[in-house]
Amino acid sequence: MTRDTERPLRADARRNRERILSAAVRIFTEEGLGAHLERIAKEAGVGSATLYRNFPTREVLIAAAYQNELTRLCAAAPELLAALTPKEALRAWMSRLIEYTTAKFGMADALRAVVASGVNPYADSPHQIMAAIESLLAAGAARPDVTATEVFTLLTGIALALDRSGEPGQAERLLDLALIGLTAEQTP
Repeated sequence: MTRDTERPLRADARRNRERILSAAVRIFTEEGLGAHLERIAKEAGVGSATLYRNFPTREVLIAAAYQNELTRLCAAAPELLAALTPKEALRAWMSRLIEYTTAKFGMADALRAVVASGVNPYADSPHQIMAAIESLLAAGAARPDVTATEVFTLLTGIALALDRSGEPGQAERLLDLALIGLTAEQTP
């Protein structure tokens, strides 16, 4: 029986699971594949048994942490649209995508180990990310000629440049410049 077919988690179990996943992202990003699962449990404020009950292997934990971050990122688009103007929502979401992507770079070895074990944590990633971008664009966050693919490509390029430069503050500057381009009036 998998988690999907089991009864829903109690509120405390759901909170424990969320804390484990958040700690896993932080620690795998900092320490890579060699991170100790006991450290993740301790940082999450749970016992090792709770961690292993939820995530029986390192690969299952890594895949779940990645998927959880992806779900949070994509769920943020409608939340941001409800609270901000479309342009502000796009800018805030772009910043979150960069944070998500740079965390994924930090987890690269751990994610490669998951893929090597036969699990593809990336299978639905492009679809989910594109749907989030499309919702932002449909709300009028950018010029009407801008496509979700173009936004995704632009943000991927920024993330790759940041991974190589490591300059503090560079992400915000590049995102501001990108937003100017995405929202500028077209010239004939």
